[in-house]
Amino acid sequence: MPKNGRQFFLFMSLIDSHTHLYLEEFNNDRDDVIKNAVKAGVSKLCLPNIDVSSLKDLLSLTEKYPENCYPMIGLHPTSVKENFKVDLELLEAEITAHDFIAIGETGIDLYWDKSYRTEQEESFRIQCEWALKYNLPIVIHARESFAEIYSVLDQFKSSEIQGVFHSFTGSAGDVEKIMEYDFYFGINGILTFKNAQLANVVPLIPTNRILLETDSPFLAPVPKRGKRNESSYTLFIAKKLSEILDVNINEVEKLTTENAKRLFKI
Repeated sequence: MPKNGRQFFLFMSLIDSHTHLYLEEFNNDRDDVIKNAVKAGVSKLCLPNIDVSSLKDLLSLTEKYPENCYPMIGLHPTSVKENFKVDLELLEAEITAHDFIAIGETGIDLYWDKSYRTEQEESFRIQCEWALKYNLPIVIHARESFAEIYSVLDQFKSSEIQGVFHSFTGSAGDVEKIMEYDFYFGINGILTFKNAQLANVVPLIPTNRILLETDSPFLAPVPKRGKRNESSYTLFIAKKLSEILDVNINEVEKLTTENAKRLFKI
């Protein structure tokens, strides 16, 4: 890295492919957080939706920063309850009204609560159908649920569905399985954690299938672990990835940016 690190960062052009900058954790300094991200070379910020209630704030942010913030639409698996079909109807009605770049985040989460497992699987399947119907990639949240996710995706194997496994933490076997779908892998701050097994798995992922993400305000990377995460910290993840892959950080910048642009068409 050049001695003048500041000058080095000015030439970076990274994409945070998964950040929740519209959440209340950023209410006091959201504009500064976005400015800091752009200054750090993270100029494109992809915003996954959570549920019906979060969509207004998400869209307000993308309207304020149309050259930096890109909206997605979906129902997060932990937001799936008894009335999930009503929520899905409300969300689908908005898809053609805005320039969304993806369906998500959606998927299955069996870590916190298994009560709505069947509903989560149905919600995920419906949103996969949206991805095909509206020709958009899908952003998948998979926590303690890889087998269940695969079971749904297998129903779409003969289709042209595309997407990314957000916050990927799977095994070598999961890399092999996900590549059968030709999906992408979202790599975030977990990669920087001490003793993270992800560091051993990432080299198995084809470089043309890796995306960088923060999942801010969650999962801040080392050396910011334990603090609120933000998009400017994408740089720490890129640096760690360059060390693991033994390539120049500019190569990481180039390939991950090209990957995100290719998937999300931004």
